[in-house]
Amino acid sequence: HRATTPSLSSSHLSSSSSPKIAFLFLTNSDLHFLPLWNRFFRTAKTSRYNIYVHADPTVNITRPTKSVFDDRFIPNAKRTFRASATLISATRRLLATAILDDPANAYFAVLSQYCIPLHSFNYIYRSLFTAKTFDLTSNSSDLTQYGVRVKYKSFIEIISKEPRLWKRYVARGRFVMMPEVPFEDFRVGSQFFVLTRKHALLVVKDRTLWRKFKLPCYRASECYPEEHYFPTLLSMQDPDAVTRYTLTRVNWTGTVAGHPYMYKPKEVSAKLIYDLRKSNYSSSYLFARKFSPDCLKPLMGIADSVILRD
Repeated sequence: HRATTPSLSSSHLSSSSSPKIAFLFLTNSDLHFLPLWNRFFRTAKTSRYNIYVHADPTVNITRPTKSVFDDRFIPNAKRTFRASATLISATRRLLATAILDDPANAYFAVLSQYCIPLHSFNYIYRSLFTAKTFDLTSNSSDLTQYGVRVKYKSFIEIISKEPRLWKRYVARGRFVMMPEVPFEDFRVGSQFFVLTRKHALLVVKDRTLWRKFKLPCYRASECYPEEHYFPTLLSMQDPDAVTRYTLTRVNWTGTVAGHPYMYKPKEVSAKLIYDLRKSNYSSSYLFARKFSPDCLKPLMGIADSVILRD
């Protein structure tokens, strides 16, 4: 509610500082790749980023000390459950906290404890704010002659055709989503995205769709609200200002119980990182998931020579 107050939630950036990326970590366990993220932020100017962590308060999570994550856990975090509206609520809380905390936060990147960066901070910052050719789907009219974007877009996956879309739509009941969300407007996409400040505000201000998506499902196996709320809302409210693809690479081959493929230590290599970067929509993916916690050692082994080297 505070984040929707006009005097506190301006969609215009502060003119007194450079635009920042707000990194929003959503976790229900320790931050497995904390050392890698510390190294990622090591070369970044503190005037260009902020970090916020929503940690499930019912889980005993180690709070890091002597790192860039010190005191970055947001207060009043809520318990979260997979495939439930609690993940939407936690993400909305992260967005609201970042909006209120710093008017310079221009992009809001949602990540999990299983995510890793695929590039250096400087590469990611340039890609989002100044790179001429990063978004391969953009029009030349969206750029200035200097390569600085006139129109910032949100990078969020939005899919309108998916085999189980109807079953997911009626998971709460055949007519429950009507009239606010007709089936033809129902969308699916990754819950890990990068939103502009304008769209972060749109999310926290929304009440109409939120009332629908937080209703309980009677078919739990088809209910993944966090994969539907954000793409449906943005597709309905501002379809021309989204790219319709995510910047977080996920491998859905070998899916088990709705979970994406999880990479193991023996698979970590320079070739894997280079392969994960490949995208048909942008110059490169910027993040990737899902990595098992014991991948930390091999990832740190190639951090400086591969992952953070541009």
